[in-house]
Amino acid sequence: MKVEIYTDGASRGNPGPGGYGVILIAGQHKKELSQGYRETTNNRMELMAVIAGLEALKQDNLNVKITSDSKYVVDAVEKGWVFGWAKKNFAKKKNEDLWKRFLALYPKNNIKFYWIKGHNDHPYNERCDQLAVEAAQSNNLIPDKGYTGN
Repeated sequence: MKVEIYTDGASRGNPGPGGYGVILIAGQHKKELSQGYRETTNNRMELMAVIAGLEALKQDNLNVKITSDSKYVVDAVEKGWVFGWAKKNFAKKKNEDLWKRFLALYPKNNIKFYWIKGHNDHPYNERCDQLAVEAAQSNNLIPDKGYTGN
């Protein structure tokens, strides 16, 4: 089965309140996810969007296409940087908690990342951005327990 995941993250200030938006598409089914956080960074929200999308999958061994406008996330995975960071126990790297969470999910499916230019009128990217911004501005902000201010 093929699944498409579109993601985006946003923060008001860096650090500051932030949120992510995700759209999952599998066949005729489409689901939107979002959440806002009190204090976080844009890169954390970009990565959290990917994690939320992968955690929402109800089965393993899927062909998953993840489209993101985050060079930070896409390059870290597609260029293999995150695997090197893991071998070095994430020495001097930010967002270790989220990268470890991602790496626990990564081998469960056949995942391929695609970068898309943000704010370029791609309907799913624009919708994910809208979801992320709305989440960051909501009254339902939760703590980003892994954010340490580094």
